[in-house]
Amino acid sequence: MRRVSSRAAATVLLLVLGGCGDDPFLVRWTENPREATLFALDREEMNRPSGFNMLARSRVVIEDPLSQGNWDFSVERRGGRMLLVPPSVLGVQSRAALVPMEGTTFEEVRRAPRDTLLYIMDDPVPAEFGTVYVVRTHEQIGRFNRVCVYYGKFEPVEIDVAHGTFRFRHDTSPDCNNRSLVPPN
Repeated sequence: MRRVSSRAAATVLLLVLGGCGDDPFLVRWTENPREATLFALDREEMNRPSGFNMLARSRVVIEDPLSQGNWDFSVERRGGRMLLVPPSVLGVQSRAALVPMEGTTFEEVRRAPRDTLLYIMDDPVPAEFGTVYVVRTHEQIGRFNRVCVYYGKFEPVEIDVAHGTFRFRHDTSPDCNNRSLVPPN
């Protein structure tokens, strides 16, 4: 009796979901690039946002204990250059990583690389004009309580080493573990 009712419930659920005409697991989203500004970690002022959470599209004060590694990269200055710093470089356990894509435009980067060896998580990466950066985010809980990483991209808009500011244009796919950086058709 129990098997019959479980099967019947599953069949009804499939009919209801199938009757909607849409894939219930398809994440619909639209491209929506925005700009943000970060402040270098080595600036004298404390508590300025120097980290960025790609999925939440939010600047993070990484010195704040409440941030708890919920960010994907930060910025700092060394040797007269602005550097992009993955959390692991600062001793934060994280899967967040960057892939520099030189000589391409923001619009041309449509998919995050499959090759995991391209992702840099243990070294700072120079911030340079003419390079688009693909980001694999820190792990977080997504829909259906799955552990997810998300993929996004950003490009420098303004790099001011003297003042320790980094302005960039960014966008991120909200689709768990999907390397596509463009919305589904």
